[in-house]
Amino acid sequence: MDAEDQVRQLQQQLDAVSAKFEYEQQRQQVLLPYRIPRVRRGVIGTSRYAQRLRQSVRQASQLPQDSQRRATKPHANPAGNDGSRPSPIFIFGEPGLNKDNLAALIHFGSINRREPLIQVDCALLKAVDLVGRGDRPGLLEWLDRGTLILNNIQELPHELSPLVQQLLKTGAYQPLAEQSIATQPTASTAASLEDSRRYSPAWILMIAEKSLGQFAKPSQVIKVPPLRVRKADIDDQVAYYLRLSCKKRQQSQPELTPEALRRLQSYDFPGNLTELENLVERALGQQCGCTDLLTADVFWSVGSRTKRFRWNLLNAYPALRRFLNSDWWPTRINYGFTLGLYTLVVGFLLWGPQTRDTNFALNLFWAWWWPLILLSFPFVGRLWCSVCPFMIYGELVQTISLKLWPRELLPWPRKWADRWGGWILWAGFALILLWEELWHLENTAYLSGWLLIIITAGAIVCSLLFERRFWCRYLCPIGGMNGLFAKLSMTELRAQQGICAATCNTYHCYKGGLAEGEGQATGGCPVYSHPAQLTDNRNCVLCMTCLKACPHRSVEFNLRPPGIELWTSHEPLSYEVALLYLLAGAVLLHRLPEALDLIGWSPRLLDNFWLHAGISVVALVLPGAIAYLAQILVKLLPSSLKTKPFQTLSYGYLPLVLFASLAHYLHLGLTEGGQVVGIAATTFTAPAFRLHSLHEFLEGATTLRFMADPAVVAFLQGGALVAGALLSMVLTQKIAMQPLRKVIPQHLVILGATGLFWQLMMA
Repeated sequence: MDAEDQVRQLQQQLDAVSAKFEYEQQRQQVLLPYRIPRVRRGVIGTSRYAQRLRQSVRQASQLPQDSQRRATKPHANPAGNDGSRPSPIFIFGEPGLNKDNLAALIHFGSINRREPLIQVDCALLKAVDLVGRGDRPGLLEWLDRGTLILNNIQELPHELSPLVQQLLKTGAYQPLAEQSIATQPTASTAASLEDSRRYSPAWILMIAEKSLGQFAKPSQVIKVPPLRVRKADIDDQVAYYLRLSCKKRQQSQPELTPEALRRLQSYDFPGNLTELENLVERALGQQCGCTDLLTADVFWSVGSRTKRFRWNLLNAYPALRRFLNSDWWPTRINYGFTLGLYTLVVGFLLWGPQTRDTNFALNLFWAWWWPLILLSFPFVGRLWCSVCPFMIYGELVQTISLKLWPRELLPWPRKWADRWGGWILWAGFALILLWEELWHLENTAYLSGWLLIIITAGAIVCSLLFERRFWCRYLCPIGGMNGLFAKLSMTELRAQQGICAATCNTYHCYKGGLAEGEGQATGGCPVYSHPAQLTDNRNCVLCMTCLKACPHRSVEFNLRPPGIELWTSHEPLSYEVALLYLLAGAVLLHRLPEALDLIGWSPRLLDNFWLHAGISVVALVLPGAIAYLAQILVKLLPSSLKTKPFQTLSYGYLPLVLFASLAHYLHLGLTEGGQVVGIAATTFTAPAFRLHSLHEFLEGATTLRFMADPAVVAFLQGGALVAGALLSMVLTQKIAMQPLRKVIPQHLVILGATGLFWQLMMA
């Protein structure tokens, strides 16, 4: 071979390499919009479903070549092929399961990993894009031995179904222009059609949201389990998403609290993994004040059934929305009225006359505040906490201290507070009740004043140490009672989860921020609760900060069936149950002389302090002990009578405890409440507060007294007890969700407690 032939041969080789390189460049450019470059993640979790799914992926990746489907006339191209092709794979499952990622796992785990992987959406797929037209190659020709993912194959246009089924069975296809050579082909045109037929060695993976027999029959089928049956994997999934998000945000990874994990595991996740990932992203976006914990408060995952039977009062009454969005609620009321009035009340309690018939502040506290606050719970829940003077002083001192000593307040110790905060407020309430009984607080003004000062001091100390209203959320005894009874309210504050999830990315209602749209600048929720995450009224004080901050009108103030979450989405808490029975014991405690007389003991036993203290403790413990004993007896009965756990059913007694407490204070409200004007006149004519310029007028006002007839008082007390018993029986039946005969023991306890309260108050 001479030099000229060698040069010619070398030139031909260079031309072939150049043509192959040019073809490969063009191929990569055409496939680029459809290409999946890598796997996003593996199959996460340790459940048997996750293990089985991983095994299915491995088997699909190691699938041998199908020797029975070898093309006899492969279409020539610069890359070349021998016509062999792997068997198709059909992957189906609900939306949001990352099925495309599973297909990528199969491809990159196979011997085909070095070939391109592309994905097309069948809803947008056109035949010309897939098979080409004339001299214009389609995706199948460019793909060659690569892997094709047909996503959403259930949405494949009807006219393309025969083409895809033929491709799955034989790998054969025809470009569009060559399919219309003749409508009635002759022998010669049939040979031409046979010559124009092409064969694709591409590996085809199909993805669908339901099983489709016509595509699944020639394929290996992989069914992806939904997240609701893989609850054991949620912990691992959340940890993985947290690692990714925190790495992207360049922040340390917080710890998921057990309460947050239980909330996530109690949800069915119709959006599956995609919804869970979005929940984690939103939770990190809302995380504020506590950098090392993700609590249940930053997740919302509430079933749709909790949204039924709601009527948004803000849409029905625009004037109400304007008022709640104004400075009047609650800022002007708090700092223009409550702040000063509370100071006067405490001053009169400490230095004024010391009995309830001579000190109007003591009369306001026991004869007005208690009946009214108990009466308000079924209507407006925990509304009192938004105008509570304890936290007004706490926030005032916090603001002044930050101006005098700029510093970063401590984040909430949520893990500790979630575990022990409820028990601390329970112990605080128990001590208050014992103090009230043993030292006669209701008729000793200065001791009542010191009670208010101690609670205010707790709020101030917590405000100096921690951000926002840590005291209100976790430690306030009055707040604990308010949150418990607020569950029975016929109103609620919530937000539309869809709007919050899809539209909002600032979380001003939760974290605080500048004004946006129609939203106002706020400091965020004072008790760190997002309105879209609320599952009951326990932690919402109706301050309407979220309503003011929201630029999307997502926040709703709804009228609803009273206490509906108690039999739909409620999760019982042990300390709440203990507080509930403590409040039931308080009704007995307030009627100790009558109770002793009922069992044949002399009320004079209470003259001994230590004996009085012991009997008081027994009275506080007795209702819970009786209810628990009834539950134990139920367990000893035949299995057909067994019902729900003790903690869950205990909330059925909530209406009875509320109305029994109201019945007790109704006597004070209807007899001494109407004397407040005369008592106020008596207070101001006392030597310490005598107003000489109004002396004659005040002397005359001391005779003003309005009192209900004893028969009316007895009728209203009896009506309250009957209403409480009936509502408790209905609520217990709703919570138990079982036939009446299975809940008879609980109903008997309710009737027995009602009879006891009736005997103590009406005898």
